Amino acid sequence: MKCLLAVIVAVSLLLAVGCGGDGEEVVRSAGSEIDMILAGECGSNPFLLHYGSMPPGGKKMKINSVGGNLGRVFNDSNYRHLEAAEAIGVKPIVSLASAWNAGRPLVRLESCREYFVDNLTHSLPYLVPEAESLLRDIGAAFIDSLDSRGGGSYRVKVTSVLRTDESVSRLRRVNRNASTTSAHVFGTTFDISYSKFICDSVTVPRTQEDMKNLLGEVMKDMRDRGRCYVKYERKQGCFHVTATGL
Repeated sequence: MKCLLAVIVAVSLLLAVGCGGDGEEVVRSAGSEIDMILAGECGSNPFLLHYGSMPPGGKKMKINSVGGNLGRVFNDSNYRHLEAAEAIGVKPIVSLASAWNAGRPLVRLESCREYFVDNLTHSLPYLVPEAESLLRDIGAAFIDSLDSRGGGSYRVKVTSVLRTDESVSRLRRVNRNASTTSAHVFGTTFDISYSKFICDSVTVPRTQEDMKNLLGEVMKDMRDRGRCYVKYERKQGCFHVTATGL
């Protein structure tokens, strides 16, 4: 635990605040960062206030086909994810020293209008700028698509981001299907849940199935534009997404 906290602090001292910020690099107090992590504080971010789950039932909406079953459509190989990740990502963070030599700046993710960052237990909330931009665009497109079909106040939920060698090892102890060679270690890759969404208002309830398929539409558009590779993860209930940098 102490080792992981040290890595978090080291990365935090290097990186820029994400989503909604002005992109300027900031230096955080190591002491306050550790206090925040240990206390589980989220600060005063208004976008952290949410219902946490969808209400029962829901109003149906028109869904456009992505060309087949989601599992078949979104089946980009781990090789493709790794190839893209290695091309634009940081050097994998394996120790405190490597955190200081990541190779390029990272952006800290914070819950915002476009997405909600889950309570991350096996990863750190950082991405390279191209990946954070992709994530923000996915979240914005999801919200816009929802609005165009009658509304509903929902955001996508980010469930996994940057992993270290240590966090990958810990994850494999609870999930044997977790890959030992993961694109998550390059800061280019994130998981978005398709089984759970953040409900900010119950004015227009939606079904989980429609929300999942609407998110699938957004993912298909982003991939067709060459911005990412996507893997539909059945057991984890998420889209595994790697930015290409385009």
